[in-house]
Amino acid sequence: MTDVADTERMRVAEAAPTQLGLATRRWRQSLFLLFFLPGLSISSWVTRTPDIRDQLGASTAQMGLVLFGLSAGSMMGILCSGTLVGRFGTRPVIGMGSLLVVASTAVIGGGALLASAPLVTAGLFAFGAGMGSAEVAINIDGVEVERRANSVVLPTLHGCFSLGTVVGALLGIAATARNFPVPWHLGLITLITALVLLQALRAIPAGIGRMSPGPGKAGPRTSARKMWKDPQLLLIGVIVLAMALAEGAANDWLPLLMVDGHGLDDALGSLVYAGFAAAMTVGRFGGGFFLERFGKAAVVRAGAISAALGIALVVFSDSAVVAGVAVFFWGLGASLGFPVALSAAGGSGPDQTARVGLVATIGYVAFLVGPPGLGFLGDHYGLRTAMLAVLACVTTAVFVAPAVGGRVAERSADTVEESESVPG
Repeated sequence: MTDVADTERMRVAEAAPTQLGLATRRWRQSLFLLFFLPGLSISSWVTRTPDIRDQLGASTAQMGLVLFGLSAGSMMGILCSGTLVGRFGTRPVIGMGSLLVVASTAVIGGGALLASAPLVTAGLFAFGAGMGSAEVAINIDGVEVERRANSVVLPTLHGCFSLGTVVGALLGIAATARNFPVPWHLGLITLITALVLLQALRAIPAGIGRMSPGPGKAGPRTSARKMWKDPQLLLIGVIVLAMALAEGAANDWLPLLMVDGHGLDDALGSLVYAGFAAAMTVGRFGGGFFLERFGKAAVVRAGAISAALGIALVVFSDSAVVAGVAVFFWGLGASLGFPVALSAAGGSGPDQTARVGLVATIGYVAFLVGPPGLGFLGDHYGLRTAMLAVLACVTTAVFVAPAVGGRVAERSADTVEESESVPG
């Protein structure tokens, strides 16, 4: 009888690592879905913005006020996310933020149906707040999965967001071509994303990122203050700011830059932007191989050089063909800087949650504040000249790239063993 019991205990002990590995894989797959979800949602309503404007009967200035709801909500979500994660952990923040994204899509559709600008604005505010808070928390989980699995995760994670935007844009274009009603379109997207959310949340563990201050331990605010005194983390923040600005500038201004700055028509301008999005997606899904082979610092530096080269050609070349090809280098170079820098921030010292939250906040603020600032410069000096500010930031990233540190493959076996503990 004793032999049977011993044999059973040995069997359970041997199976435990396999079960834990399966849980980590499910966790990682859920994070992929949770990043795909907002990408699908945001591109779905963005492609219907002209129809929404027509149903609201809004002028360009009035639509600007409506869209301000998105920026205001995003800023609130981003700035609150780190504190919320430190108090409650990532799971409830991801759940609540993603639920806001799902529900707000239906609210935007309802606002279009009722021709209510305040309702659409409220929906965009909720969308921004949910997306801003959830993405910071998902990035914190992504860094933890990288640590536990000893593999590259964040570039693919952000690649799933890019993939979601592509899928949502294609569906939106098809719906527009068929004159499919906006409320029904966004209602279907709400149903799809709700099902995705229910499936994905099941594998997210509790307790990740939660900080419980005890005697002699710093709380989230104290940790954040300490982070601002860490030179390496601040340099990583510079990289994140530069690469987020490069990505955000293209997302907001590239089609108009090609139309006004290089004389392309609207369709070709959109096609060039599609090339940028494709380059971003390829870079993020294919970046793992180069990170494993060459290390983070080399990949970030090469990416910054590629992005700087692409931006410089777009700004200084008078050939629309050269500028169009250069956009590929811009997108490919900008694809890995943000996720790789977040990963490096998580491994740069203690208080992983505070470090990733701080750097992610810098990046998302750059996404939101940078492009409108470029619009102000573009009004006064032209969009091509305005992109010199982006070029300067990306060039700075070339020189501070060593701050992201060593290779993913060089993590010690001890770190992997320590990571094999059940989350929460």
